[in-house]
Amino acid sequence: MLQIGVVGYGTGGRHFHAPFIQAAQGCALAGVVARADKTVAAVQADYPGLPVFASLEAMIASGAVDAVTITTPPETRRDLVLQAIGAGLHVVADKPFAPDAAGARDLAHAAKTKGVTLGVYQNRRWDSDLQTLKKVIDDGKLGQVWRVHSRMDFDDPATLEAGPTGGLLRDLGSHLVDQMFYLFGPVTSVMAHLDYVPLAEGKTDAAFHLSLSHASGQHSHVSASKLNRFAQRELRAYGSDGAYVSHGTDVQAQAIFAGLRPLQDLTAWGYEPESHWGSLHTAQGATRIPAEPGRYYAYYEAFARAVRTSGPPPVTAAEGTRTLAVLDAARLSAERGRSIPVSVDLEQDDG
Repeated sequence: MLQIGVVGYGTGGRHFHAPFIQAAQGCALAGVVARADKTVAAVQADYPGLPVFASLEAMIASGAVDAVTITTPPETRRDLVLQAIGAGLHVVADKPFAPDAAGARDLAHAAKTKGVTLGVYQNRRWDSDLQTLKKVIDDGKLGQVWRVHSRMDFDDPATLEAGPTGGLLRDLGSHLVDQMFYLFGPVTSVMAHLDYVPLAEGKTDAAFHLSLSHASGQHSHVSASKLNRFAQRELRAYGSDGAYVSHGTDVQAQAIFAGLRPLQDLTAWGYEPESHWGSLHTAQGATRIPAEPGRYYAYYEAFARAVRTSGPPPVTAAEGTRTLAVLDAARLSAERGRSIPVSVDLEQDDG
């Protein structure tokens, strides 16, 4: 069993890591780093008897963990990832993986030098709606796929990370770009529009629209908002033989926030209700497509196998770096009002 400690017990650690580590085969939740009395009490209420440590140093010194998930606020994450790597621990780094692609390369280099596994927690590859769309594509139901449109709008202004180190592009943009990378592979150029709001912490991007060109010749278009008082998740895929459209409900998050846990009934976990199944539209008419299950715990099962076999983690540091290169290029595109080429090095084109 891979003994995994969770560093941070806010919304991410409490709702999107600990329950899925607990449910994953080959993994065990070995402890949590938490400091505030209220947070410590929450850990003890959720997992009676689970060790709680005041710091990552204390968790490392205990010898209780083989790996850690770093899910603290983005501005603290880099140093903690490096500290864990330096101690010889395998690491799952929450998204955004790093402030930018250059910072991500530094983390990847540190892990390679130390000989530990470093993975990026892009759990939304295991969303029900995305897994269903991938199956539709892989089964050839759309013929030659031309493009995908992905929209993730939340009426959730309280969770917008404010200031120059926050913003929605780094938050939901990390997820949506990674999903398109998962479907179509590397991105070669991006055209972006960002909507900004003035906040006390500084100018903050609160919505975005990105048009991505992939090396495969396919295109994807991703957008998100949090301040527009509108909530809807939509996937649309177009191909030579038809189209696929779905409106998912973020079913795993809804279940978690309702107090459910995957371990309570793993076989029934993550299924969209039939009323939210997507539709395939072809010359033969429209057909409802049964939803694939959403399985965030599958990330941790794959991570444990990677550690065991010295293979690649489910989302590699290189993939995380490429996603951040797209976000770096997107910000530059929004500033300059034109398409920007993307590379892992992301040379700053001033031409």
